[in-house]
Amino acid sequence: MRLELSSADETFRQQVRAFLRDHLPPGLAARGYHGFTPPSREDLQCWNRILFEKGWSAPHWPTEYGGTGWTPLQQHIFEEECHLAYAPDLSWQGLRLLGPVLYTYASEALKKQHMPGILSGDVLWAQGFSEPNAGSDLVSLKTRAQRQGDHYIVTGQKTWSSEGHYADWGFFLVRTDPNVKPQKGISFLLIDLRSPGVTVRPIIMINGAHYVNEIFLDNVKVPVANLVGAEGQGWTYTKFLLDHERTSSAFIYFSKRELQRAKEIARAERRNGDPLIEAPEFARRIAGIEIDLLALEWSVLRMLADEKTEHDPLAVASTLKIRGSELQQRVTELQTDLLGARSLRDIRVGDESMTATPVPWPNYVPGRMSTMLHTRAVTIYGGAKEVQKNIIAKLAFGL
Repeated sequence: MRLELSSADETFRQQVRAFLRDHLPPGLAARGYHGFTPPSREDLQCWNRILFEKGWSAPHWPTEYGGTGWTPLQQHIFEEECHLAYAPDLSWQGLRLLGPVLYTYASEALKKQHMPGILSGDVLWAQGFSEPNAGSDLVSLKTRAQRQGDHYIVTGQKTWSSEGHYADWGFFLVRTDPNVKPQKGISFLLIDLRSPGVTVRPIIMINGAHYVNEIFLDNVKVPVANLVGAEGQGWTYTKFLLDHERTSSAFIYFSKRELQRAKEIARAERRNGDPLIEAPEFARRIAGIEIDLLALEWSVLRMLADEKTEHDPLAVASTLKIRGSELQQRVTELQTDLLGARSLRDIRVGDESMTATPVPWPNYVPGRMSTMLHTRAVTIYGGAKEVQKNIIAKLAFGL
């Protein structure tokens, strides 16, 4: 089964490719190719600004808020081409997660204050959902926001906040009423991370990168005007956020790109003079990933086409998330297995061995172990796989 594009969509793909070829800075693409660490603030904002000036920074937003008006399939093509070109993945926190919540539920004042900066990339955001004892079980969160006049006083701790170390603002789930059902007492609050009482501490990941953080809130004074929507409706907005990004959580574009790289490695690496892509054990693994990835892509396309389903949208989101995260792990593990012991070499930008003559490390070697280690977390963040399975059991099968 193959996806056949219309002539108009194929023309659109070529237009996107031409734009990427002419406007994606080579340094950004090179850093994306090797994947040592997540993009820096400077890289994110550079690429965001380029796309913003073209009008392409938020294709999935409605046109009245800066979206492109593309069809779902065109959005899919655009995302795929950006990944294939190794463009930086723009900050999810503002564009993917917060933006849709703002334009759907926030006051006009909050939209006017925050959406332009999100669209342009001038203002970066951090997510404040998970806590040390409330990760995938968000309804157990303890961070309190007590109202005093026209302000909330917020006290608590958040963890695993991606990009929190260079974010300007954060969107937080806080408990505004401890005396009602847990889901009913949660509110969605925007907090300036430069406020007195906010402390951001780094969490260094297993691959040595700094991407996630702890955020401590010690009697932080937050205007009530920063409340998104109604008090006590934060859980409703959170479910909307998860449903809205149900296809992106599959990370289909990353896995498709990395499967191409795995094939590149398999064609170049040899055993007893023969390319590894011809070795039966690797040929089976490549074929298995490709089949499962194709099935996942068609599931994503069905969701993009808004195909009706008898199942709860959150169950669908959990299904795509599980399969997508497992495939990310399988394809990056395949890359390191193809490279064998060489994948263990920690090669960094500026390493003299990368510019030696002859080069001892092919261009596809650096960064493979770092990327593989990073994907160990994908079955945990965004809701652990075990929790996602419980959601599917409950919402899809009534168990």
